[in-house]
Amino acid sequence: MARQSISFTKPNDDWLKNQVDKKEYSSKSELVNDLIRQARSQQLQIDWVKTKLEKAEKSGFTNDTKEQILAQSRSLMNG
Repeated sequence: MARQSISFTKPNDDWLKNQVDKKEYSSKSELVNDLIRQARSQQLQIDWVKTKLEKAEKSGFTNDTKEQILAQSRSLMNG
């Protein structure tokens, strides 16, 4: 595992220490790694949504009503 030296602001360091003291994590390193994993997962979700939105924007606009769009969606779901 790569070793890094990082500095935290006092409030962030206090929060990290508090999480370890509450036995939520066994060390600050474990907590920081978990936070990074969570951030990476969130970024994957953000990228997925962004891709879907870009695709939708490129597909153009419609003059269909909400009801028509819903009916089309249901039709596609039902095969």
